[in-house]
Amino acid sequence: MATTAQEPKYNETVVKLFTLAAIFWGVVGFLVGTFIAFQLAFPELNLNEYFNFGRLRPVHTSAVIFAFGGCALLGTSFYVVQRTCRARLFGDPWLPMFVFIGYQIFILLAASGYVLGITQSREYAEPEWYTDLWLTLVWVAYLVVFMGTLIKRKEPHIYVANWFYLAFIVTIAMLHIVNNLSVPVSFFGTKSYSLFAGVQDALTQWWYGHNAVGFFLTAGFLGMMYYFVPKQIGKPVYSYRLSIIHFWALIFLYIWAGPHHLHYTALPDWAQTLGMVFSVMLWMPSWGGMINGIMTLSGAWDKLRTDPVLRFLIISLSFYGMSTFEGPLMSIKSVNALSHYTDWTIGHVHSGALGWVAFISFGAIYYLVPKLWKRERLYSLHLVNMHLWISTLGIVMYISAMWVSGIMQGLMWRAYNDYGFLTYSFAETVEQMHPYYVIRALAGVVFTSGALIMVYNVWRTLKGDLRKEAPIGAATAAKPVTA
Repeated sequence: MATTAQEPKYNETVVKLFTLAAIFWGVVGFLVGTFIAFQLAFPELNLNEYFNFGRLRPVHTSAVIFAFGGCALLGTSFYVVQRTCRARLFGDPWLPMFVFIGYQIFILLAASGYVLGITQSREYAEPEWYTDLWLTLVWVAYLVVFMGTLIKRKEPHIYVANWFYLAFIVTIAMLHIVNNLSVPVSFFGTKSYSLFAGVQDALTQWWYGHNAVGFFLTAGFLGMMYYFVPKQIGKPVYSYRLSIIHFWALIFLYIWAGPHHLHYTALPDWAQTLGMVFSVMLWMPSWGGMINGIMTLSGAWDKLRTDPVLRFLIISLSFYGMSTFEGPLMSIKSVNALSHYTDWTIGHVHSGALGWVAFISFGAIYYLVPKLWKRERLYSLHLVNMHLWISTLGIVMYISAMWVSGIMQGLMWRAYNDYGFLTYSFAETVEQMHPYYVIRALAGVVFTSGALIMVYNVWRTLKGDLRKEAPIGAATAAKPVTA
């Protein structure tokens, strides 16, 4: 009883809001992504200047990365840091609420700018200067809340999930500020010019771009993994020592890998090679994290048969392992000569974004919703299972189509005839890609359908409904052998 009395009352309101926002923005991002996939397959769907592919594409990328992924990261980090520190959020309630409201304003400012054509045209960093300044203010508040909670913790040990979350927060702040250094055309204008020029601008952008993947889409979600996988299994992480090695190796190596995006460009060859070498080295810590997460199941493998939420988490780790093997492979110059600028890169990005980022987020959301709203369980585990397999089918359709399309593109682009001329024109490659673009668009429909099942399941859970259903795996349980 004494322990219960000392247990702090956590701020769950802001976590609830971020959870609902993540679900909402996820569906928005998936729908926009599916629509622009159809635009690529059927160009007549480019309706007007505001809703053409060029303006909607950054809406999609920002919605799934910064809106869906960002809300999932901020919400889970607030949940995890409170429980692992046994302390209420620093600055509660106003500062955490400012972070939530301010982050939603950033999302709306960015998206409205894209549709209106207000953009820096920098990958993953499209918002103009006024949006960047606002995000900087919100991000500093986020750092203050997270660091303040760590400082006032009642638990002396800092759990490794918080290490990954903190690395994500601090490094993204540095990347955001340096890459977005720019000079506005006028005080009230919406246009600015980068402080860098030429190859320096390209290197700065891809130092940012790759590390946005490394620290936003990898380190942050690894923090999520190190908390929710052991919690869902009900066991400690497989190796705490391996998690620390994983952390420091990943943090040191990732920051140098960006130049592999600039192979065969004006960037000095030594810098390209440096990026390639560090990218290949990244394979080791990445797989160390994957192995650590999956091996937490040791002695509890049977739970995969009955727990679809755990399946989401473990399958996400499998996709993480696959994409972190494929990424270093594609950074090798001879492979990059074939893969760069092709749909192979698109397939690689989405195997990580959908299979790793989205699936680990879905698993965390399914874990959080009953806990936050004090429900006995989710409305339906069978619907979770349906979501899992439908979305997995969508991912496999997507990445398979893009792999075939991309390798075909690369081979057609470098095919020469006996006279030294290109065998195929660019238009001919586009014609051959069309069937795979149709498959990709349909894959988006399949994946988004799974997300809509999640929305229904969460809505019924919030209402307090419980669907009567047999346990998952009951029908496939081994039957006794009779003589």
